[in-house]
Amino acid sequence: MSTLAVPQTSTTTWNIDPAHAVAEFKVKHMMISNVKGQFTAVTGVMTLDEADVTKSHVDVSIEASSVNTREAQRDAHLKSADFFDVEKHPTLSFKSTRIVAAGAGELKVTGNLSIHGVTREVVFTVEGPTSPGKDPWGNTRVGVSATTKISRKDYGLTWNAALETGGILVGDEVAITLDVQFVKA
Repeated sequence: MSTLAVPQTSTTTWNIDPAHAVAEFKVKHMMISNVKGQFTAVTGVMTLDEADVTKSHVDVSIEASSVNTREAQRDAHLKSADFFDVEKHPTLSFKSTRIVAAGAGELKVTGNLSIHGVTREVVFTVEGPTSPGKDPWGNTRVGVSATTKISRKDYGLTWNAALETGGILVGDEVAITLDVQFVKA
């Protein structure tokens, strides 16, 4: 009697290290310069298919109330119903649906980005994951850097103010960057 060989899948689970993870955003202010901010409470899990990275999956969650632009009054406004409305929508999230190799060390990760109770498909350009490395405490880590651009209006973030010189206070296009270290579970 012969036995059939069952292909081995090599998937591993990796958790975001919140101390080494940042989600940044950049938006045009008064049509003259960019304002940057960060979300400091980022968590998530990556299921990494070591044989075929395109079969991997990532799930990221961000506490909306962790927004920090280094200006308390602006941060309070961003947390209000005019923007993130953190009382009603405490979490921003991303769940991947498709991963495609896009060159050496680069991926296009498509998924559902949820902000302010609205979910839209976006594509992140991703560098990584890097080769695994051991930290001084024996944990295995990989790094990822991901970028995309969205229209804030697509997520119901429509508050704005007209400038007396013409134009608007807050731009529509938002650049998003995530720099994350994952620790092998």
